Amino acid sequence: MHAFTALDWAVLLAYLVGVTAMGTLLGRRQKDARDYFLADRTIPWWAICFSVVATETSALTFISVPATAYASDFWMLQLAAGYVIGRVAVSVLLLPGYFRGETLTAYALLERRFGPGTRRFASVVFLVTRVLADGVRVFATAIPIRLITGLPYWEAILLTGVFTAVYTWYGGLRAVVWVDVVQLFVYLFGGLAALWVLARLVPGGWGGIVHAAPGKMRIVHLEGGFRSPGWVLTGVVGGTFLSMASHGVDHIIVQRLLASRSLRDARRALVASGVVVFLQFALFLSVGTGLFVFYRGRRFAAPDEIFPTFIVEQLPPGVTGLVIAAILAAAMSTISSSLNSLASAATHDLYAPLTGRTGEAHLMRVGRMLTLGWAVVLIGAAMLFQLAQQGTPVVVIALQIASFTYGGLLGGFLLGLVSRRAAAADAVAGMAVAIALMAALWAAQQYGVVPKVIDSLWFALLGSAVTVGIGCALAAVRGRAAAPGPGDEPAR
Repeated sequence: MHAFTALDWAVLLAYLVGVTAMGTLLGRRQKDARDYFLADRTIPWWAICFSVVATETSALTFISVPATAYASDFWMLQLAAGYVIGRVAVSVLLLPGYFRGETLTAYALLERRFGPGTRRFASVVFLVTRVLADGVRVFATAIPIRLITGLPYWEAILLTGVFTAVYTWYGGLRAVVWVDVVQLFVYLFGGLAALWVLARLVPGGWGGIVHAAPGKMRIVHLEGGFRSPGWVLTGVVGGTFLSMASHGVDHIIVQRLLASRSLRDARRALVASGVVVFLQFALFLSVGTGLFVFYRGRRFAAPDEIFPTFIVEQLPPGVTGLVIAAILAAAMSTISSSLNSLASAATHDLYAPLTGRTGEAHLMRVGRMLTLGWAVVLIGAAMLFQLAQQGTPVVVIALQIASFTYGGLLGGFLLGLVSRRAAAADAVAGMAVAIALMAALWAAQQYGVVPKVIDSLWFALLGSAVTVGIGCALAAVRGRAAAPGPGDEPAR
């Protein structure tokens, strides 16, 4: 075991200063809100692909996915397969609608079909979900930083949040995307470095790891049922609908796709990102398996401390700093994307319609102020998650928070596809009931009010079905056609 050395600090600070400088330089020629929030739709598809992957890959992937493999096996690859299928479905069903006309946020599509009230409702749900889910992710970053550097949680959270807020405020989406590309390769290199060190420490290298833990390579689980996240249908079907929601109606991802040069480019970026994520899951699950063999199944106080403990105890000086930089890269890519998408939705879905101020230069100034405001909120939420239940992988908590709101949002979009009679009130009622039911079911299962009957990975599908069912039923009871919104066609 070694202390965090001067070399480690040099590597870490070089990374922080470098990406912050890069982001601010990329923002030198910002001219209006369209440029600030959509990079004037000039980003190449491959950069969008890498940015999507970096955005959905927070410190949770780096820390908790190895912990999952340590405790079980490669079952999460079933989930990654569902993610790929979900992306294909989004590229067929939802992306064409986003590229009709001038769409600035994901929820503008709902306004086109159901009116402005539905757009504002969905946007508020998105804002709350992002703050809670990404608050968990920022807190997760503080776990290894505290263990390795000795910084308390609040200082680690501030370190991550402040540096990210600087380049996000100044550079807008263009800075966010291109810094994401750099951060993707930084954290992948960090993961590969850790795997390389593990292969050198375990007798026989990677072959020795596979030989010592053959059961850890199991992917497909035919047993478990709806209550188990490891059941093959939970992973593939539940993962498909979760991915449709996260990549089809969550503005943090849709915003990147809208910055593509064309619908074709957006589709290529989205589907390719699913393949990259699958390979990325395989990498970090392999790290977890290597850790299990190295530590011989040793029990830890909390699953999310397994990989950080290895970093502290086994990685040489310099490499430790690189891996911490990789963890920060994973976290900062998510935080920057979250800040920019929160500011974008708040500006275009709430501020502009409610105030009537639509000047592009003015909206860019408002967007920058909101970016700083959301940074304060997100950092505060991360600090509150210090109270999260110990012993539960943080990735599970984050997935659950998103799951019980995602279904309602996805259902609103699907309702516009399947029903021409549903009106705004039907869509809002369906989404509200679905979100409330999913939240109640999650809380009841989480705190033992009822025995666990279904895993939260099914919530996106279940919430979507509830939204569509209620929306269609209300439209049928009224027995009249919905008043069409601007565009006069279902969202699709």
